[in-house]
Amino acid sequence: MRGAFGKPCGTVARVHIGQPIISVRTKLNNEANAKEALRRAKFKFPGRQKIFVSKKWGFTKWERDDYERMRAAGELVPDGVNVKHARKQGPLAAWIKLHSD
Repeated sequence: MRGAFGKPCGTVARVHIGQPIISVRTKLNNEANAKEALRRAKFKFPGRQKIFVSKKWGFTKWERDDYERMRAAGELVPDGVNVKHARKQGPLAAWIKLHSD
């Protein structure tokens, strides 16, 4: 009776329609390689998957052209794998702390 009907045989993740399964961050010149890797990986999952290329810079909330403009203007401060928006208002001590690097 191995593998009998109705018996659990492993663990699964509940994924909703439209929910990202895998996200990849890569340089622009490696985009074709990442698309091919995701195309091959989607055969390992049941159902239909869609490869979506974001217009945003990495995992930030800003689009690529806005990110480059804001970074050049000094409005964004690196914070690990993400960035912080340096506001032009607020206490001077907080501004000095962000820009002390």
